Amino acid sequence: MNEQAVMKRLQEAGIDSPRFEAMQLCRALSGEALAHAVERRCAGYPLQYILGEWDFYRETYEVSEDCLIPRADTELLVEKAVQNLPTGARFLDLCTGSGCVAISTLCARPDTTAVAVDLFAATLELAGRNRGRNGVTQRLELVQADVLLPPDGRFERASWDAILSNPPYIRTQVVPTLQREVGYEPRAALDGGHDGLAFYRAILDGWHTLLKPGGSFFFEIGYDQGEALAALAAERGYTATVYRDLGGNDRVVHIRK
Repeated sequence: MNEQAVMKRLQEAGIDSPRFEAMQLCRALSGEALAHAVERRCAGYPLQYILGEWDFYRETYEVSEDCLIPRADTELLVEKAVQNLPTGARFLDLCTGSGCVAISTLCARPDTTAVAVDLFAATLELAGRNRGRNGVTQRLELVQADVLLPPDGRFERASWDAILSNPPYIRTQVVPTLQREVGYEPRAALDGGHDGLAFYRAILDGWHTLLKPGGSFFFEIGYDQGEALAALAAERGYTATVYRDLGGNDRVVHIRK
């Protein structure tokens, strides 16, 4: 199959960006492997998982069904952390997935160190490989823990400058209605409870003791969650600044102690 034939096949299957995806597939694969990949993509299997890697911020990441696919919208979270972390910062990245938020922040800020947390061993193994390929192994520790529970003794209290997180934030009842590609991504990385706010509450209420005085939270949020996060912050005596993405949607909130 040549690129034109791949594009036509993807177009017929209703793929949104057939020219771009055909170019990506033809660049990475050939022969039977390409034909098989095209059929999988036409059936809705994500391009990123087929390719096995994806660009995010200034880095490239290994991706698989063990992690959420890194998205351009999340780059705003990294951008705000890079701009606002103090010199020599030590930060946590909760629900790290592929590790892209922590790793890209560390790459852009070589003065910083971090600990990345996830619930699943296979996901942390993937983050570990991404840590190595992007050269931050010495500055990023990986810890397996449940973010919905308060932190245990492995995490030193009042010693962190910031907590970053792109947690699951989609309402439970909405998850089954998402586009077919999302159905291949880990549900645990998507489902934020009945109102989509379960992880934000758990982090604000359970993990705040880890922050230094003046420390802050940086969260990615859903397009319609800015007001809800500002309210959660206010209820706890915090101030919140909501940033919008290039599409004009709420995307990142910076909450200060």
